[in-house]
Amino acid sequence: MRRVLTYGTFDLLHWGHIRLLMRAKALGDYLIVAASTDEFAMRQKRVRAPYHTFSTRCDMLEAVRYVDLVIEESTWEQKVDDIRRYHVDTVVMGSDWRGSSRFEHLRNHCELVYLPRTPGISTSKIRRDLLADAVTVPGTYPHEHAPRTMQLSALPRST
Repeated sequence: MRRVLTYGTFDLLHWGHIRLLMRAKALGDYLIVAASTDEFAMRQKRVRAPYHTFSTRCDMLEAVRYVDLVIEESTWEQKVDDIRRYHVDTVVMGSDWRGSSRFEHLRNHCELVYLPRTPGISTSKIRRDLLADAVTVPGTYPHEHAPRTMQLSALPRST
């Protein structure tokens, strides 16, 4: 049985994440996903806590049909131990990690594969879009025509 392992925060689970998990699973028989703890994610991203708690993110990942096991990622240093503990054949990461010293050394322990990111989507983009000071008028979709927007400040306040 070929075991594949990938790492990530997987906050605001989206189509790019699902495609990564689908393609990672296609490289083996058993997919292990190491989800970053809240503390590790905050240290790594140096911005904010993930929107969803670690527990919720794990529950969401476990609900994805491509995922066989979810484990905790709490340090950069744990990766070689994870490979040994779970008898991993392949580590899969998004192409944005290519060349990073965080992962390149894993080639000494297993196959390392970088998969292309899904164009046009990321958790950061979703956050930016949600925080923008405009909302799309209900009933309009980008594939139909350019969406109309309105300023939030123009919306009536509820009393």
